Amino acid sequence: MTPTVATETAQAHSAHGHTEDKGLWSWMTTVDHKRIGIMYFLTSFFFFFVGGLEAMLIRIQLMKPENAFISAETYSQMFTMHGTTMVFLVAMPMAVAFFNYIVPLQIGARDVAFPRLNALSFWIFLFGGLFINSSFLFGAAPNTSWVGYANLTSLQFTPGRNVEFWIIGLSILGISSILGGVNFITTIINLRAPGMKLMRMPLFSWMTLVTSFLLVTAIPVIAVALILLAFDRFFGANFYEVTAGGDPILWQHLFWLFGHPEVYILILPSFGIISDVIPTFSKKPLFGYPVVVYAGILIGFIGWGVWSHHMFTVGLGPIADSFFVASTMIIAIPTGIKIFNWLATMWGGALRFPTAMLFAVGVVAIFTLGGLSGIMHASAPVDLQQHDSYFVVAHFHYVLVGGALMGLFSGLYFWFPKVTGKMMSETLGKWHFWTTMIGFNLTFFPMHFSGLFGMPRRTWTYQAELNLETWNQLSTVGAFIFGISSLLLIWNLFRSLKKGEKAAANPWEAGTLEWAIPSPPHHYNFPELPEVRSREPLWDEAERAEVEAVTLAHPEEEPVMPSPSFWPMVLAFGITLTWVLIMTGIWWMPLVGLGVTAFAIFSWAFQPAFR
Repeated sequence: MTPTVATETAQAHSAHGHTEDKGLWSWMTTVDHKRIGIMYFLTSFFFFFVGGLEAMLIRIQLMKPENAFISAETYSQMFTMHGTTMVFLVAMPMAVAFFNYIVPLQIGARDVAFPRLNALSFWIFLFGGLFINSSFLFGAAPNTSWVGYANLTSLQFTPGRNVEFWIIGLSILGISSILGGVNFITTIINLRAPGMKLMRMPLFSWMTLVTSFLLVTAIPVIAVALILLAFDRFFGANFYEVTAGGDPILWQHLFWLFGHPEVYILILPSFGIISDVIPTFSKKPLFGYPVVVYAGILIGFIGWGVWSHHMFTVGLGPIADSFFVASTMIIAIPTGIKIFNWLATMWGGALRFPTAMLFAVGVVAIFTLGGLSGIMHASAPVDLQQHDSYFVVAHFHYVLVGGALMGLFSGLYFWFPKVTGKMMSETLGKWHFWTTMIGFNLTFFPMHFSGLFGMPRRTWTYQAELNLETWNQLSTVGAFIFGISSLLLIWNLFRSLKKGEKAAANPWEAGTLEWAIPSPPHHYNFPELPEVRSREPLWDEAERAEVEAVTLAHPEEEPVMPSPSFWPMVLAFGITLTWVLIMTGIWWMPLVGLGVTAFAIFSWAFQPAFR
């Protein structure tokens, strides 16, 4: 079947059969992985602008020495919430939005393994995000930085509710992440289409699998750290209190034992995205596919052995430092392998540069720069000089914004036609790309120099004698350009949804399975599950004809799908309420939340699973 005939068939079939329920209630009760993916994206996109506003306030404050635009306390709240928001409420859930929508389509599944658990994960995330941001309403936003170092988080040094909002908010969000990880591991292992062997999966689905294993193993580590901190604050325990025999370095070990796998939780999804985007627009299969898969697995595995390179300044000793110097250098190898594989894929390819490809190439360039400064910090003596300076701020923004966020932008432009049935404006997209690149580099590249010249991290202001004003002004101007680029993205999204050109089933002529079904897909994804014989089934003429004959057919009887349910939302509310009521200090108050939780679980168990 030719692409033209396939498109006409898809459009004809989309006019028949099941009509998705509309209205707010249908979205609140949905268990459809595609709708949940959209809700994840919209929620994380909202928090992206919340975190961006916090960043703008930070940059305005630092634009000149000894500025008093905001107070020291407000500044502490802004930079703490900026880091917390961007990591836990933007980068992680935005990646999960792509997991939800794309992975079942890529592996030939009708839904995720646990649809209601999927909905529960989203509602817990939403309630957790709203709760931690509600701290602003009480003038008690978290104010001890997103790493929450002990003993700064103790009652002695932060006696208000600020830290407690942070502890409970992150605890709620952690439950969502673990549930999501379990769901996607089960989905990818058990629900692949016939013939979809693991080594035939698209790279994005592979990186989702690796990331999901990291989620279910790393999040419990920070959960332990937060529970110990909660016991210190609520019940007078002394896990991190030196004068009572505790150890504040214990917090650093627990936090960074979670924190470095967290870096790969953020970056591996973007690696997966560009590993699908670059072959599509190079019109070549990914160079060294098995090696890229193994490199992703190695990154996830070795990432558990590098955490203490964040702790070279705490005095662990030369033997411990030497081990983490070596492991940090070793983990650069599989990362470098991926970069050379992407370059080799583009080499000699029939290259096209729509916006998705521009962002993918941008990820390769920017992440490489950020990785190089990371390798510098593998040297303990270098790290001792740069550790608490803005040089490190530049490094992790080059990795996490230039790598993770730009990779997600690439995925947005790539899969937007599949999700909405509309094409995004390439003109606005290219404006978005170039303003992002200019704004990003003008914001963060000068921080390398301000850091080397003595600009300390986590500081409200700085003295004029340090001669750092020019570097900070460049960063602030860059931040405003970066902000403008985000407004261009919003305009492109709204304009494309209303006036965008109608998308074909496979507008990019990609090779993977999600492009074999209509845009947007049916609520059941596939009328019949296709049989897969290769990694790029749509690039082989005979296999494409077989797959499209199945995926574009209209079934006489539609597949039975899971029924909508509002109990995941109620259960998420009960779980959140239980944690929140701990803050009252009244022992029986959390039992109210537990009662709601138990009632929701009981009612969930007796609701019919299918409509």
